[in-house]
Amino acid sequence: MKYTASRLSEGNKLFPAEIITEDNGITIRIPGLFSGESTTIAYDSISAVEIDTPLIGYSTIRFYHSGNKIEAHGFSKSDVKEIKSFIEAGRNKAKN
Repeated sequence: MKYTASRLSEGNKLFPAEIITEDNGITIRIPGLFSGESTTIAYDSISAVEIDTPLIGYSTIRFYHSGNKIEAHGFSKSDVKEIKSFIEAGRNKAKN
């Protein structure tokens, strides 16, 4: 499933961030004006997922893997909760 950040959020005016959940991992795309960042992470290499859901405004999700941190901002509260639950289900499936 593909989740796209809101263009109204800070830092996403022209090129919103995208998170794509797949059967074996996730792909995070954080585009930029002249360059962008795209990372694919397998579920079993994700060590932690953090979400910040403020009372008002857009949510932020952080992924920790192999000593690295990837952060994406501008998603709705329901989107980040759904992404986190999908990742936790994928991690449990990868363990078994």
